[in-house]
Amino acid sequence: MSKKLSLAVLLSGNGTNFQAIIDSIENGRLKAAIKIVISNNKDAFGLNRAKKHNIKNLCLNHKDFKNRKSYDQKLKELINQESVDFIILAGFMRILGSEFVKNFPNKIINIHPSLLPKYPGLNTHKKVIKNKDKEHGVTVHLVDEGLDSGPIIGYIKIKVNDNEKENDLINKIHKIEHFIYPEILSELQEGKISIVDNKIIIDDVYHKDGKEYFI
Repeated sequence: MSKKLSLAVLLSGNGTNFQAIIDSIENGRLKAAIKIVISNNKDAFGLNRAKKHNIKNLCLNHKDFKNRKSYDQKLKELINQESVDFIILAGFMRILGSEFVKNFPNKIINIHPSLLPKYPGLNTHKKVIKNKDKEHGVTVHLVDEGLDSGPIIGYIKIKVNDNEKENDLINKIHKIEHFIYPEILSELQEGKISIVDNKIIIDDVYHKDGKEYFI
């Protein structure tokens, strides 16, 4: 894919991964345009980041809708207006319904703070510490109809020290998130990674378990 990527970003909070993508675009590493940023939380700091960089943004509050289906329908309409290549989940704290996911095959990408398939869902850092895991990490994956269960595009592992504090682990994870998300998007833009029929093709080879990245 030699042309610029066209992106929609969904977020619910601080938007540090969104900022990492902006930074990568502005420093020329990632050839992409963010067409729209949508949050379900009007107080999300990520919306302020979008405003600062003159990126179209809005709040679509799920509390204003009678159910998930009606919310997802409106979200779909807004994104369809922008004709984007990918929908980037950057801390979007809502599970997207199966109908929404089916409308955007091979197009929705998420980043998750664990080495999937281990620890889908919330509180991954606490689980790592509680289980005395020796390694932790982040995974970038394609979104399917399950919870953090879509095909893995790439991941980074980090070592967990003995008696590691949760805050220290979170800071380490944020650092590698901010590296891997823009990196994978860059490789998608360059054609090094492609997604065909829900399968991840890296350098023309099908990768069932995704690509390991190092920082």
